[in-house]
Amino acid sequence: METAIETDTIETINPVTGKKLASYEYMTDDQVETTIDKAHQAFSDWKMKSLEERAKVITAIGKELQNYKKELSELMTDEMGKLLSQSHQEVDLCTEICNYTAKNGVQALKNEERELSEGKKGIITYAPIGIVYGIQPWNYPSYQVIRYAIVNLMAGNSVLLKHASNVTGTALLLERIFESAGLPKGLFKALIITHKQSEAIIKHKYVRGVTLTGSSKAGKKIGEMATAELKKTVLELGSNDAYIILNDADLEVAIKMCVKGRIYNNGETCIAAKRFIAVAEIYDDFKDGFVKAMQSLNLGDPTNEDSEMGPMARKDLRETLHEQVEKSVSNGAKILCGGKIPEGDGYYYPATVLEQVHSGQPAYEDELFGPVAALIKAKDEEEAMQIANDSRFGLGGGIFSKDIERATKLAEKHFDTGMVFINSFGIAEPSMPFGGVKNSGFGREHGGFGIKEFVNVKSIIIE
Repeated sequence: METAIETDTIETINPVTGKKLASYEYMTDDQVETTIDKAHQAFSDWKMKSLEERAKVITAIGKELQNYKKELSELMTDEMGKLLSQSHQEVDLCTEICNYTAKNGVQALKNEERELSEGKKGIITYAPIGIVYGIQPWNYPSYQVIRYAIVNLMAGNSVLLKHASNVTGTALLLERIFESAGLPKGLFKALIITHKQSEAIIKHKYVRGVTLTGSSKAGKKIGEMATAELKKTVLELGSNDAYIILNDADLEVAIKMCVKGRIYNNGETCIAAKRFIAVAEIYDDFKDGFVKAMQSLNLGDPTNEDSEMGPMARKDLRETLHEQVEKSVSNGAKILCGGKIPEGDGYYYPATVLEQVHSGQPAYEDELFGPVAALIKAKDEEEAMQIANDSRFGLGGGIFSKDIERATKLAEKHFDTGMVFINSFGIAEPSMPFGGVKNSGFGREHGGFGIKEFVNVKSIIIE
């Protein structure tokens, strides 16, 4: 590896003002190598701890997150612009993940005994493998980290983190919280590194697993690199989730939930509702109510209690989103509200609704990572499902119907996604698996599944 230039720095920017928050120096290659060595040494000790001992530390991390809740929430909002109330919710979710993992991890990872043929006895163990390297995005600065780190620590692994540069402060604060809670030094470390250094880490002999949450493009690149090194990967990638509104839907519920599903976290969520497919019978009523609700949203400072949506996280992200809107319009889409970059400071973008959306437009084909909704009319339930599945993505989706049995059958048999939400919108549940199919990646987190992604399922056979 080439040594990083010591004067090179990362700057974090407040998206409300567009002004600098802080700067951080990149690590040198020697510092990275030392960190990896310490992580490996820490793993050698940590893997020998009992599951019960690890669970106690995980519980303590959950409590310490609450002790730092105010500081952590305010920092996340300052760095990426989410509503302060939603930052509080994110910290609470992180604590829930810690508690769920501590409570259920011991049972999930304990040895299994099996009776074999000819009187033999079999033991299955779930042994930790070493360092798990996580490359994580900015949109849920704490949750994305907690989601992979906590289960891997519970499994006995050590964890390295390359966080998105614009939430570097959050990454370092999480490291401090982990150690304050009693996690032995070296087991969790945030790395301030370049992409070239990151590539070298993937190849490092002590790094045994790689997990990425990000775009499909990034997933393909990281997946290729990790696979070339024969290393296990979990890829949680983007999506263009479709929400179907059937003719028997409670429109008041559907409109309320679809708006929330589109603009939660300022619309910057992989599992956000993005395409809204309403059957012809109720399309106009849904459209009228949905557009009215989107138009009425209060866009403002995320620290103000009356704000319902804050700015986008970065200027370039807003520019990309606006280009996608303009390209969709040039290819036949119609703007029903929003669609213009407002004047003034900050990276704000209004809640936007497009209709006449069809294939060949970014609003139909691609992921619009911001508060832009695509309305699509389907003649019936069958066509609605066909449109929903007409995507290279397959993370989540939704169905609105008063007939739960009907909606559940559609979810089970027809929706080609990893998750389906009925009469609600996509949120993470620690007790349920999270992940997708197709270009939305592979592997699962949460629900007892993520805890076994990076373990050695070892067979011991006794004569």
